[in-house]
Amino acid sequence: MNKSVLLAAVIAAAALTACGKKEEPVPTVVTPAPVVVTPAAPAATPAAPASDATGTMAPSSSASSALDAANAATQAARDAASAPK
Repeated sequence: MNKSVLLAAVIAAAALTACGKKEEPVPTVVTPAPVVVTPAAPAATPAAPASDATGTMAPSSSASSALDAANAATQAARDAASAPK
């Protein structure tokens, strides 16, 4: 019986010390607000962009080649998906 009383006392002491622990608060990190830089106004107004007969803007050569590459990739993906397995 002495061992069971001793064991119960050790368990009770461990439970009481576990309940009394305090957790460390998480340190808060303060970041400064981002700095917004506005570009200076241009000195001259740019020329009007080229447009076709429908009034939509014509894509530049680099945009046109990027669009062509994207369309080719899309078509290749469709072909690969519809190919028999």
